[in-house]
Amino acid sequence: MLTSFQKMLPLALAALTFGLGPAAADPDLDDLAGSVVANVDGKEIHLPLLSSDYSVRIDGDAAHVELTQTFLNPTRTPLHATYLFPLNQKAAIHAMKMDLDGETVIARIRKKAEARKTFEAAKAEGKAAALLTQHRPNMFTQDIAHLMPGRPVRITLEYVQHVPKIDGAYELVVPLVVGPRYDGPDLKTDVQLSSTKTDDRIAYDDDVVSASETVSGWQIDKLPAYPPVIGQDAPDEIDPKRVSLDLRLTAPMPVTALWSKTHALDVADEGKVKTIRFAGNKTIDNRDFVLRYELSAEQDVAAGVSAFFDAERGGYFSMLIEPPKLPAEDTIGRRELVFVLDTSGSMSGEPLQASKVFMEEAIKGLRPEDHFRILRFSNTTSEFARGAAKATERNKQKALRFVAGLSADGGTELNRAINTAFDLATVKDTTRIVVFLTDGYIGAERDVIASIARRIGNARIYAFGVGDAVNRFLLDAMAREGRGYARYVGLREEARVAAEAFAARLKSPLLTDISIDWNGLKVADQTPARIPDLFEGGAVRLLGRYQAGGKHTVFVNGLVNGRAASLPIEIDLPGTAAAGDQAAKALPLLWAREQIFDKNRAYTIGGSQDSQLEQEITELGLTYALQSRFTSFVAVSEKVVNTDPASASQKSVPLPQVSGVSKAAYPSLNLSGSSAPEPEGILGVMMILLALLARFRKQISSRLRALVARIQRSEVNASDEPAMALDRRLPKGLRRDSWWLES
Repeated sequence: MLTSFQKMLPLALAALTFGLGPAAADPDLDDLAGSVVANVDGKEIHLPLLSSDYSVRIDGDAAHVELTQTFLNPTRTPLHATYLFPLNQKAAIHAMKMDLDGETVIARIRKKAEARKTFEAAKAEGKAAALLTQHRPNMFTQDIAHLMPGRPVRITLEYVQHVPKIDGAYELVVPLVVGPRYDGPDLKTDVQLSSTKTDDRIAYDDDVVSASETVSGWQIDKLPAYPPVIGQDAPDEIDPKRVSLDLRLTAPMPVTALWSKTHALDVADEGKVKTIRFAGNKTIDNRDFVLRYELSAEQDVAAGVSAFFDAERGGYFSMLIEPPKLPAEDTIGRRELVFVLDTSGSMSGEPLQASKVFMEEAIKGLRPEDHFRILRFSNTTSEFARGAAKATERNKQKALRFVAGLSADGGTELNRAINTAFDLATVKDTTRIVVFLTDGYIGAERDVIASIARRIGNARIYAFGVGDAVNRFLLDAMAREGRGYARYVGLREEARVAAEAFAARLKSPLLTDISIDWNGLKVADQTPARIPDLFEGGAVRLLGRYQAGGKHTVFVNGLVNGRAASLPIEIDLPGTAAAGDQAAKALPLLWAREQIFDKNRAYTIGGSQDSQLEQEITELGLTYALQSRFTSFVAVSEKVVNTDPASASQKSVPLPQVSGVSKAAYPSLNLSGSSAPEPEGILGVMMILLALLARFRKQISSRLRALVARIQRSEVNASDEPAMALDRRLPKGLRRDSWWLES
């Protein structure tokens, strides 16, 4: 029999060496009926299944989406299912329903805490229920109570979003998977959970009175725990029956080009309507879907207005403004370019290679009068040089060698990198342009947004997202606060072509200091309140409300290449309620969603403590039946489906590994928290080990003597026995960046 010391010493040594717990066993896939099976601590656990069907109708530049999520319990016991999924950050989610056993339940919008209370009450009674919760503007969870064996539950979400015009083409983005998030080692919680949970359910910020981290006085909502990741070692097409697309595009003028660099498509023409589906009908949700298309006869369009009048609430309008089609003059002059490269574990492989290609083109494009800095960051931040270097040929060659030698490892301390970028004074008589290359896989987005808002000064930020499912909410917000723009490079694109195009756009904006002269038209609640500058190929959408219709002439004023410019626009606003088209009918929802988005930004920048803003966001959500950070949709069946409510266990719907993202981004249990062992944990293990050594010193001495004798005997017999190679491999689940990972 092993002594207690023999049992404890290996565990203590492992903890001391690695500062981490044991890795979970490899997740597995069971091809029987598509069932997903995870192997945890040697036990097979069946997880809830999911299929997602997207029905998209694009009318004009508005997309109407119905997302149907079908959940199925492949086990013999009831489950509570949790599904973590993304939506477009500007999506106006205005309806939800639940279908099961022939019953359709229309979800109601409620204050977040009230919705959670209603859901938990239904769960306690054994009723089927569904709860939609927003954790970030682009990150949601769908909870299903009492998912009974073999009885599917269908949840249908309805939302609308604009299809923006970017670089001369309209671009529809449908996020399909939430990438991993790194929260950093510095967050400390002020609360204790009311009970210890042993299942894998997501820790909601409603589980306790105030489940949030406090950092320097900031109240920060907790991120949901990351679900199990299936197919770590499987090919991309794990399950061809998971996600489907039925998209119909109705354009006001002929579509001259239509393409997707993320997915193969089947496109059919049905008169003036184009029907688009995934090639092969279905695909796996391991990367975002991006569709781009161009329309004819738009070369001279500089602004357009659409409007809708509601008899009770008044009129709503949308104005799209584009800069004039002029070549961008170089009004900036001497530049200080600060390149900030994400070299965390999630960027290893293809993403970092794409960043290197971008940097190669950007460095080659530096002008002799430019200055530049290069920062790389993961857990720490380091620089190419101590300060800004002149863009001499010698320095550019050194920079190319520095970038070529970068490798990916560790966590994503983005906020630290931002502060480092702004800690040094700007080179005299230059304009600072900060260029970020990252996937944005962090949890503390508001820290980053607040830091940029506080420190931007006269600089500009260009954010380039690298990857197939990047955190667009964060990158768009960085660009917005930094008075720049965000662009995205997918891993399936030709990296050098994309890098050359993006690197060439590190120029000054075409239209700045934009304002609207409404010329007597009474307009209220304009959003965005601060109109961003416009770059070549960009556009900005302005939404607002009005009370009286009629014909008006309004003026868009600004500076074009530094010169005063004005654009007159003739508009005819309806003053009475009419049937209108689908795009116009969506305007009240889109306006309210933009208002929520703007107020949420102010709430974030202000430290998430402004009760007035919280009330305004809540009222907008309740008035327009919109999902928000303070409102949630909840659906409860009248039927009791589980007569033994306590028999149901909590499980999360597993997600596929994001395309192109390495295993270094996925810890075995949860992506929240530190990327390295806490010093307190190491010290505690050392104290335990020292105590064990003191207690069992005699046994250790005796065993060491026996070991030495055994080694001496083996040396004597070495000529008679074949040599055995020492096994110097690290434990299977360990990786170099201190994450404990599944292999």
